[in-house]
Amino acid sequence: MTEPETEIAPQERARRLVRTQDRGRLATLTDGAPYASLVLSASDHAGAPLLLLSDLAEHSRNIKADSRVSLLFEDTAELEDPLTGARVTLLGRAELYEGDAERTRYLARHPSAAGYAEFDDFNFYRVSVTRAHLVDGFGVIDWIEGDALACEAPELAAVEPEIVADMNANHANTIALYARYLLGLEGQGWTMTGIDALGLDLRAGSCIARLDFSAPVTDPDGARHTLHALAEAALDEQRQAS
Repeated sequence: MTEPETEIAPQERARRLVRTQDRGRLATLTDGAPYASLVLSASDHAGAPLLLLSDLAEHSRNIKADSRVSLLFEDTAELEDPLTGARVTLLGRAELYEGDAERTRYLARHPSAAGYAEFDDFNFYRVSVTRAHLVDGFGVIDWIEGDALACEAPELAAVEPEIVADMNANHANTIALYARYLLGLEGQGWTMTGIDALGLDLRAGSCIARLDFSAPVTDPDGARHTLHALAEAALDEQRQAS
């Protein structure tokens, strides 16, 4: 008997969408009028968007005058009718913020930004989300409070650099198995760029990918167990495909 598919909560759908995308549409206020621009994004461990912005950009000047912003993330590029796809609009405030972990996560997701990050007129921002509006297909519309989107795991965050470095240095074949047999991705050169409570991030050249966990991971032991279980699942898929 087939088990019924578990319903995914709106906040989980929104979290996945934000963490999966590497860019969004940022709306700020120019003399009280909406102004939209394209920005590259990453997420901190709690899931809050991180941005690297130039002081010379219009949106940066707008944020200095009024920190209220919205960010649109969407996953519609491959759809014949984009309006049937998932998108989420985050409402909140953009604040200057730079911690070592956040900087590392952003630059791992966007290595081409490493040079800009050293310029005096580029700064990191963290968007503190107050509400989110999710549209995920026909009739699936939800407002979500910002607190419901956060998913923190401080113990895991503290060891993320060690896990990522170890996986890339010693388990490149396992990462390749994740990409090929769990995500169906072709190509070589996949590396891990991050791990958080809800999944892990991969990159190969300009391509990024996200592998979600079936349950939240909160500490190093849980991460090791989950990464091993994913490797076993990928090997099973490989054997079946042979």
